[in-house]
Amino acid sequence: MLKAIRRFFLRPFALTAAAVLPAVSCGSGRQLADGEYNLVQNRIVIMGGDVAARDVASYIKQQPAGFSLLKKDPLPFSAKLMESSAENIKSHLDYLGYYNSDVTNYVTMKKSKAYATYLITPGERYRISEIRYVLPERGSFAEDFYSDTTNVSVHVGDYLSEALLEAESERSAAAMRTKGYYGFSKNYFFFEADTLSGPDSVILEMKVNEYTRNESPSSAQMLRKSMISDVTLSHSASLPFNDRILRDLNTVKPGTMYDESEINNTYRRLSALKVFNSVGVELTQTDTNRVRCDINLSESRIQGFKVELEASTNSSGLMGVSPQLTYHHKNIFHGGEWLNLSFLGNFQFKLNDNTSSSEVGASAGLSLPRFLGLPYSRFKGPNIPRTEIKASYSYQDRPEYTRSMISTSYGYSGSMRSGNLSYQLFPLQVSIVRLFDLDPEFYRDLMRNPFMRYSYQNHFDAGVGGILYYASSNAQGSKYARGLVDLSGNALSLLKKYMKTSESGEGLIWGAPFTQYVKGEINVGRTWSLGLEGSHSIATRFIAGAGYAYGNSTAVPFEKQFYCGGANSMRGWQARALGPGRCADSHSFSIPSQTGDVKLETNLEYRFNIFWKLGGALFTDVGNVWSWDESNPEGALGKDFYKSLAADWGLGLRCDLSFFVVRIDMGMKVYDPVSDGRWLGPRSWLKRDGFAVHFGVGYPF
Repeated sequence: MLKAIRRFFLRPFALTAAAVLPAVSCGSGRQLADGEYNLVQNRIVIMGGDVAARDVASYIKQQPAGFSLLKKDPLPFSAKLMESSAENIKSHLDYLGYYNSDVTNYVTMKKSKAYATYLITPGERYRISEIRYVLPERGSFAEDFYSDTTNVSVHVGDYLSEALLEAESERSAAAMRTKGYYGFSKNYFFFEADTLSGPDSVILEMKVNEYTRNESPSSAQMLRKSMISDVTLSHSASLPFNDRILRDLNTVKPGTMYDESEINNTYRRLSALKVFNSVGVELTQTDTNRVRCDINLSESRIQGFKVELEASTNSSGLMGVSPQLTYHHKNIFHGGEWLNLSFLGNFQFKLNDNTSSSEVGASAGLSLPRFLGLPYSRFKGPNIPRTEIKASYSYQDRPEYTRSMISTSYGYSGSMRSGNLSYQLFPLQVSIVRLFDLDPEFYRDLMRNPFMRYSYQNHFDAGVGGILYYASSNAQGSKYARGLVDLSGNALSLLKKYMKTSESGEGLIWGAPFTQYVKGEINVGRTWSLGLEGSHSIATRFIAGAGYAYGNSTAVPFEKQFYCGGANSMRGWQARALGPGRCADSHSFSIPSQTGDVKLETNLEYRFNIFWKLGGALFTDVGNVWSWDESNPEGALGKDFYKSLAADWGLGLRCDLSFFVVRIDMGMKVYDPVSDGRWLGPRSWLKRDGFAVHFGVGYPF
């Protein structure tokens, strides 16, 4: 049976190798003609100045073919494109303020390959010695402009450049549009630089005219402030929605001064409801100083289902399957309220005996587009906090015990003004955990190990928590950082003197001790897109977490402890099958349930396209968990904890189906810290307890 399982899971990787190797070794593209050379490198040499090669690299019109597992057609070198690229670079240096730069180019031919070199000598730069403003005398524009000069980005001492002036004219125009000047743009700005005032310096004149760069002086009209005349909000009649909520979220009011920032605030507030497919804001100038605002909202899909599945197996025959079904409704009470219902399971079993473990659960979450208790008017920016109410129940049946847990929480979520930073704050988190039907042998193990006994007992958990999340992305890649804090029992500890206590002095609520601990976790990751159109990428992740019990608790409850292994963690191991530290599989558990109070893990993954929608991955994971239990030195966190770091490497297949990614990974153990640690060579990777195979949806990180 084990051999059959190995064949079943290893065959996709053999097929991948068979598909990839021919693609690397041969190609069907065109061949170079006689006299043609394949461009293989662009070399940029900067002679002085502060210019970096990356500042000009994108202005070279002909780039060498990027690396790919699929062989690309040869790219014939073009002398014409090289000359054009040199002109491009020179023009861009002028734009950056390096005037009269010299760009010399030459090419070296070797066999059928061409190596292009661009030798760049940046030109002269001029510092701004004085700035003079020339503004319209009519109306209040000059007064409004001067009130914003503390934010001007052009200063005396700066190097003059078109890039600097262009950025400032865009910034200043946007600032004036927030002061009522509808339609005002950077095209009203004119600049003159006097280079005769002194060596290497200029006097800059920044002028605002009453006509644009595309108009003549005869078109001049006084720059006036505008008022909002009428505001309309409309959406499809087939979408039931509380119009009062739309009016409260809208910050563009009739009779107020035009302010572009309020237009943007309204757009972001209405978009954040996620009820509308698009938010269209149309502005129409009805006369010289009045603007009409029409907001049109188009309906989006309100309801949907999502199915997720993770599955894994290892060489010892342990199987695990984790399905999840989620239903969402984005407008359950016709006011942008989100309802989420989730049903999940986790089933583990061994093919060669009757040992098994099962867990089923359900959760419900209601997210309201408001901060309960405060009116919308208290929030002036584009982001309105949402109120989050959640409840869940899970039931776990293991050979050692049966467990039930009911949880509820109340809090708020939202994002900061930039949109890259979001948060979740829960001032109330409550859970009740009950264990029953304990196996006699497991119970005896608990009695022999006080630290373990306190982890596995009935308990009442009440505290606060919060999550801070940062994410950003661009054409070069993406990055994120996530911080979590969980505090429990501190408020209850103030009331302990009024509670019943156990024989060991623990404060009891409903006959169970309340927990008191602090837990924190940091998760940071970054992805670099490489090659043509991101044909391959490098992804990294680092996780550090720790929990510590004190006061009314001796140990962090087991459901709050950390674990390694599985489809998204140390992929050479199954979930909860690694650690703590150098500890071998615990004899207390028939199905792995190895956890710790401290976790460190780092991951590195190289992702590449193979063909069509199929991609591959090479990865390595390093990490483990540890406990504070000093009575178990093999698993405790000590000064030499780094010696118990586990390591694996592996191969993966990904199929991108546009709406989700299906993935299969096989991780093989490289370093196993069990029994003082041992390095595992290729002969051990496919043997018993040498690898694990995981199936999942989405990328692991």
